[in-house]
Amino acid sequence: MQSFHRIVLQLLTIATLAGSQAQTSGPVTSAIDSFIEAQEISGAVTLVARHGEIVHLEANGDADITDNRQMKRDNLFWIASMTKPFTGAAILLLQDQGKLSTDDLVEQHLSEFTDLWLIDQKSPNEQSLKRPTRKITLKDLLTHTSGVPNISIPRAHSTLGEVVSLVSQQPLQFEPGSRWSYSNTGMDTLGHIVEVISGQSFDEFLNAQFFKPLGMRHTSFHPSKRQSSRLAKTYQKDKETGALTEAEIHILKAPLWDRQRTVRPAGGLFSTAEDLFRFYQMVLNRGTWKGNRILSKAAIQELTTTQTGEIKTGFTDGMSWGLGFQVVKEPQGVTAMLSPGTFGHGGAYATQSWADPVHQSIYILMIQRRGFPNGDNSPVRKAFQQAATELLEIQ
Repeated sequence: MQSFHRIVLQLLTIATLAGSQAQTSGPVTSAIDSFIEAQEISGAVTLVARHGEIVHLEANGDADITDNRQMKRDNLFWIASMTKPFTGAAILLLQDQGKLSTDDLVEQHLSEFTDLWLIDQKSPNEQSLKRPTRKITLKDLLTHTSGVPNISIPRAHSTLGEVVSLVSQQPLQFEPGSRWSYSNTGMDTLGHIVEVISGQSFDEFLNAQFFKPLGMRHTSFHPSKRQSSRLAKTYQKDKETGALTEAEIHILKAPLWDRQRTVRPAGGLFSTAEDLFRFYQMVLNRGTWKGNRILSKAAIQELTTTQTGEIKTGFTDGMSWGLGFQVVKEPQGVTAMLSPGTFGHGGAYATQSWADPVHQSIYILMIQRRGFPNGDNSPVRKAFQQAATELLEIQ
């Protein structure tokens, strides 16, 4: 009888581990632990999924070194520019609804963008302007090929309308569609277009159309005070000692939970690893989640397919741009272990989220590390993805 009870207990233990869908040892664990021990990062939450199932979900290290607060799977992270795919998805949802087209001129939806100027010549003391050969489109904004320059947010409680009004007064940096230049302001402009067309604030629109249907309960531009207690702190290397020192989230000009704080469609979201898995799995599912359609198959195709032709784009070699998503065109270096067509995005503090449609796999790296020369090309990302493919036995 005791033997029978032991067997039952073992089976219950196995079932509990399977239900948690997490692996707590293996190549990913070893890779992440090595960076924690080397004081490159304070801690991390890593998630690896394949064919719709989470096969690895683990928290390592500390979320707060000073308070000795251990990292947990539900820790909240500022995902920064990983917000941009959500902005792209919002625009494509409105296209699905017949309310706009990505080929629309921006001025069709925002009249202040009528008759923009373009910098013709520029010197330290003066610049001359001319009209561009064509007007900018929504697709130009989505692919960072519009020429719209980045500007500073004027105050902590600016509305998107105020931000976009300032943007419209700036001359374009280059002919639309001629080259690529990363434009946070261009993505913020798209967020305001969503507001104008939907009649909702951008955060309300994302919550209604994506976060609630996908069960993304922890994703927000304005985490509550309770949620904020789960925020993983940001660290950077001290240049003299090499030790990790606490750093601020540079876009915050007001408390995290201040709901009047400017919404940034280019990079303002906070989220968790499991919430991001839900979004990326929906995209891998060609627009569906648990039998419910969120986006059309055509929208998913546009979002995750190269839209920038032969224009050189991105922060690592071999990349291209979809609509809000980066797309791996020629795997190499940090993307060598990924398939052509893998789509995703990184964040300013080296968070990463990528989905490989060939192998139906998802890789999510949640860290808060300021000061990497290139967060998209960090050694942590490369080691994590290599370990993840080893875990999945992808050759």
